[in-house]
Amino acid sequence: MTKTFKTSRRTLLKGAGAGGLLAASPLLGRFASAQSAAPIKIGFQQHSTGIGAAYGRWYGRTTDAALKVINDAGGINGRPVEIISEDDGTDPKRGAEVVEKFANQHECDVAFGTLFSHVVIGSAPAAGEQKLPYFVVSEGHHVASGGLNRYTLQPGITDVKSQVQAMAPYVAENLGKKVTMIFPDFAFGHDHRDFFTAAIEAQGGEVLEHIAVPPSETSFTKYFPKIPRDTEVLYHVMVGPAVLTFVKELGEFFGPSSPAIFGFIDSLEAVDLASPGLEFLEGTYFWEGNPRYAQADQTDYDKNFRAAVGVDENGASVSDPSDVSTYAHMFGCWETLHVIKAGMESADYQGLADRQKLIEAVEAMTDMPESDAHPQGPKIFNGKTHQVFGVQYISKVESGRLVKVHTTTIEDTLYPDEVDYTTQSF
Repeated sequence: MTKTFKTSRRTLLKGAGAGGLLAASPLLGRFASAQSAAPIKIGFQQHSTGIGAAYGRWYGRTTDAALKVINDAGGINGRPVEIISEDDGTDPKRGAEVVEKFANQHECDVAFGTLFSHVVIGSAPAAGEQKLPYFVVSEGHHVASGGLNRYTLQPGITDVKSQVQAMAPYVAENLGKKVTMIFPDFAFGHDHRDFFTAAIEAQGGEVLEHIAVPPSETSFTKYFPKIPRDTEVLYHVMVGPAVLTFVKELGEFFGPSSPAIFGFIDSLEAVDLASPGLEFLEGTYFWEGNPRYAQADQTDYDKNFRAAVGVDENGASVSDPSDVSTYAHMFGCWETLHVIKAGMESADYQGLADRQKLIEAVEAMTDMPESDAHPQGPKIFNGKTHQVFGVQYISKVESGRLVKVHTTTIEDTLYPDEVDYTTQSF
């Protein structure tokens, strides 16, 4: 299904690009300097259905909000921006079809938005073949590992390898060194398995057991007896529509006596911490890409971001407190769209013939200061690996809220380059 995000303003801009409405529009001054009145078209590969649907919904809301901010400020290079959304079903094969559709049917300038790593891996070759700049908002190490191509970039969200490398010292020093890991059995989970195992071993710890769970699983109790009795820390990261079931069953299994628990917030994205059965999470720890609850030291940038997307101080929709966001991840869409804007402006992007110039302009980026464009925190982009690096957060569940207890440095997340995409031909 194709969906173009629309409001009355965006409908006006679309009509202006298609036909001569702009000349009669009060927006004339805003877009008059553009060499072309045609909109810049960004294909949004959205997980509207499938196991990524909760993320896709909030990625969509964040994208819509960023689009409004960008267009209200004059668009990109004096041209309005249009988002064309296609549902990939959180499926790799459909993902590749969507990318081809963006390139050939919609004639999009770029594509962006993909989250689930198996969909990224399945879609990126099509982007390379179509020579379509493909800005993913995932977290897998697939981009920085060199496994994809020069047309695929991840400039708005950090990857698992950098995240777990920064988390491991805190886990080892504060929670324990004998770890059992529970993770989804696909590329994203395998990144956790491989990189956290190495990171905790570097801290003098060890992983006693790796427990891989199919991402489509709906009940998890049968996996928990595999947890060794001498486990000091249970490390969990789970995805998909059954995450609430996962954490509830985990609590039922352990009862009042459990090892220390450190989770990635993926296991609770879009889930209300006040849900019955989650009381056992009190005192446990989570990685958060962006703190769900507004913190005591909240920045104006975070306030502005929440207001724009329609998220309250608890990380839920302002119109429905039970509608909890995917706050730890969705900022990546906002920041990626602002990177695309900055890259196009630096490259003086005018049309499809300038795609190479756009990629080269983004590759030249380095420091990304904390700002309204980057509300999650400061970042450094590595043009050789096409991967951004940024601060990470550890939160503790206190009185039913996630309270930030540790912020890493960017330096904590850095690792040696594994590829130099800038040496590859276009």
